[in-house]
Amino acid sequence: MKTYSLLRCLLVILAFTEVAGVIGQTAESTAPLGSRVFTWESLEARPMAVGQRRNVVNQRTATLQRFQSHATTLNPGAASHAPHQHPLEEMILVREGTVEVTINDRTERAGPGSVLFYASNDFHAIRNVGDKPATYLVLNFGTRATDTASPQRAADSAPAGKLKSQVFEWSALHVKPTKTGERRDVFNSPTVTCRNLSCHITSVQAHQASHGAHRHVDEEVVVVKDGLIEVLINGATYKAGPGSVCFFASNDEHGMRNVGDTPATYYVIRVVTEATPAPPPKKS
Repeated sequence: MKTYSLLRCLLVILAFTEVAGVIGQTAESTAPLGSRVFTWESLEARPMAVGQRRNVVNQRTATLQRFQSHATTLNPGAASHAPHQHPLEEMILVREGTVEVTINDRTERAGPGSVLFYASNDFHAIRNVGDKPATYLVLNFGTRATDTASPQRAADSAPAGKLKSQVFEWSALHVKPTKTGERRDVFNSPTVTCRNLSCHITSVQAHQASHGAHRHVDEEVVVVKDGLIEVLINGATYKAGPGSVCFFASNDEHGMRNVGDTPATYYVIRVVTEATPAPPPKKS
């Protein structure tokens, strides 16, 4: 009897441990993404038939039903997939190489630094047309409006005033001098599924910061193009080099400073959805 009772207790403990582990995993995967830094060095490069893939994140946030990001490296001449469509709106940042971009019925080329935007359900694809590997970061945004987006191409169904699928070639972006470096505005517009989506590229001179630590209701993604930056999140600091992805949750304190001896350049993407809190009233 004692042996049976002891065995029964052990089975109960093991069962409880397993359930607790599952609950912990579920809570972690369903909890909203908090502010954090994904350094390029920490991303595992997984081989695939056409090159490599590095998964960054696939999780909901305080204002997004889904935020998914990964980096793809394509071998010369390779394509990630055939032209396809999905309701999630997507951005691509070309890190290195030259790619041929397909958007619905047209194709064009994009080089390093370029930004691509695919509106909901527009057909799109990428192929490496260079003689060296091409690497790019993919950012997918899902909102409540994504669930009700038209299954037709945005090019055919999107209301006027919504951001259209297009290529923003690095060499064509206007460069505006700032007190601490340069700024390139890419876009700032409502989209089919976001109340507003904006992107600009900041370059900061060595040992400078474009501004102090701050907060805002918009959720923000920062991707380091060149240089080494120190990232401040709610009082803690982290280092982020080229390829690193920083996520700043709504209303979290954050800031960035170039801690290298050369200029640092990074993309700044801000997202406003129907779930974004209203900004606090301005002090009179």
